[in-house]
Amino acid sequence: MNNVYQSYQKILIIKLRFHGDMLLTTPLISTLKANYPNAKIDVLLYEDTIPILSENKDINVLHGIKRKQNSVLNTLESIFHVVVKLRKNHYDLIINLADQWLIAPLIKLTNSPKKISLNFNHRQSFLWQYCFDEIITPEGTHIVEHNLSILKSLNITVLKTKTVMDYDIQHWEEIHTQLIQLNADKKYIVIQPTARQIFKCWDNNKFAEVIDNIQSYGLNVILTSGPGKEDQQCIKAIAELCQSPPITYFAGRTTFPQLAALIDHAELFIGVDSAPMHMAAALETPLVCLFGATNHQFWRPWSDNKILIWAGNYQTVPQRSEIDRKYKYLSCIPAKDVTKAALTMLSENTKISQPVTSL
Repeated sequence: MNNVYQSYQKILIIKLRFHGDMLLTTPLISTLKANYPNAKIDVLLYEDTIPILSENKDINVLHGIKRKQNSVLNTLESIFHVVVKLRKNHYDLIINLADQWLIAPLIKLTNSPKKISLNFNHRQSFLWQYCFDEIITPEGTHIVEHNLSILKSLNITVLKTKTVMDYDIQHWEEIHTQLIQLNADKKYIVIQPTARQIFKCWDNNKFAEVIDNIQSYGLNVILTSGPGKEDQQCIKAIAELCQSPPITYFAGRTTFPQLAALIDHAELFIGVDSAPMHMAAALETPLVCLFGATNHQFWRPWSDNKILIWAGNYQTVPQRSEIDRKYKYLSCIPAKDVTKAALTMLSENTKISQPVTSL
């Protein structure tokens, strides 16, 4: 049957990566829902990434699996339970965006009549190819375009390209109450200085300089981060370097929907290559983002309302295979350039007062 006439009722999308990667699958999810409005769309993902998609209205069920198991036996047992669960759902379309080798036989065992996967250079074995009905070569220069290209064999007529970060109004009410108590419910910007890996981070003293400059314009600065020990140490160190300490209350305390509400109501977001950066883009919050030794074109925020500052414009950065993951490649970016970018975005999107001190 020609796919343009096929009406899928139960669809499963598989992606096993990190929070930001999951958010970048939302245009694919939105597109499937627009073309198959009656379909139930489920997602198989790592259970720790569930919160970033938990409020998405186009998703029926999020099936979480553990990222790491204690042993091979536990891994196989976990996969067995996943297969049993998925088989019971009788998916008539499975879309695979995951490159983990165990995914292919797992999908084959679901007995779905239509199984599509993106093509991965490191997954060319006969077994991998055998487990899918179609292998699609990805197209485009951005990960969102790559994800959407898997649909080309379905003759999709409606394309949704915007990333989506949903949250319930109650999450904003909770955040707003805290902002009032902190006397920070007027104009504020959000800065997330932390990332999963050190090579994506910037220098604490430079963040502090930018914070001081921005606060001189009468704006509150709110620092956010994950709850981990290293993240908390980073937030504390930056705050201590500031002449006027920023608000650190929310660092490590928000859920993803709460963080979305906080970012959504901000005048500006500043951050490095991380999930909150992609959240800001999805929420259409103006943003300034810093990139180092990663493919900044492929992973850039999916938004036009941004200024992207790349370390490669200041010095040579290594290829992915040569990255030293303990080195801060963003250190070559001057604080004054980030301040200038922030003020440019603020002047284009909001009214700011005259600075108390000169830059």
